[in-house]
Amino acid sequence: MYESMMKVIGGYGLISGFAVIGVTMWLSYWLSARLTRGRLHGSAIAIFLGLVLSYVGGVMTGGQKGLVDIPLLSGIGLLGGAMLRDFAIVATAFGVNVEELKRAGVSGVVALFFGILTSFVAGVGVAMAFGYTDAVSLTTIGAGAVTYIVGPVTGAAIGASSEVMALSIAAGLVKAILVMVATPFVAPFIGLNNPRTAVIFGGLMGTSSGVAGGLAATDPKLVPYGCLTAAFYTALGCLLGPSLLFFVMRGVAG
Repeated sequence: MYESMMKVIGGYGLISGFAVIGVTMWLSYWLSARLTRGRLHGSAIAIFLGLVLSYVGGVMTGGQKGLVDIPLLSGIGLLGGAMLRDFAIVATAFGVNVEELKRAGVSGVVALFFGILTSFVAGVGVAMAFGYTDAVSLTTIGAGAVTYIVGPVTGAAIGASSEVMALSIAAGLVKAILVMVATPFVAPFIGLNNPRTAVIFGGLMGTSSGVAGGLAATDPKLVPYGCLTAAFYTALGCLLGPSLLFFVMRGVAG
């Protein structure tokens, strides 16, 4: 019977993935209501549980993909893969109120450039602290701090080594997780409670997955606005990283 069940689950991995995610979300919202009285959003708890389960799965299997390395849960790899993630992010644009978006105006554009530059400078600073001095490595790791997509795109364009590109991805992942987890806690202090500030927040933070998860845990209605500028952030970073930012670093680092 066990073999038959495993065969069915393996053949319908996406359905089993939906089931696991559904149970996780139900448990997260139950914990939110019972333990925090709703103060800590269920989505934030779900994100934390997902990270813990991913770590446990990786330790149990000695693999590289967390829970996906467990055959019973392999469908989560498709459910959480890049294709459905990007589809979900694009789909959120249909929830945007154009009038609210227009109100962000120049502030949203300024937030995009300011967010990219500050993240890049922070990434370069960390890279220099760890002993990197050449322009290619500094630019790649700095671009990784912008997002984990911009890092490898920039590195591939300017000829960075695979080790440096891996570091750039790691930097972007750390940023995404921090944004995802910290957003619900800092939202009341920065006025993150309306579409205009969500647009600016998405432009400043940039990481699509981090912004989407963080805003979902804060107020799901704000997700489309933050994700819209976050999408532009990644695209703009991919343009600036291998060009303007690299030329600047060549001038500074030689």
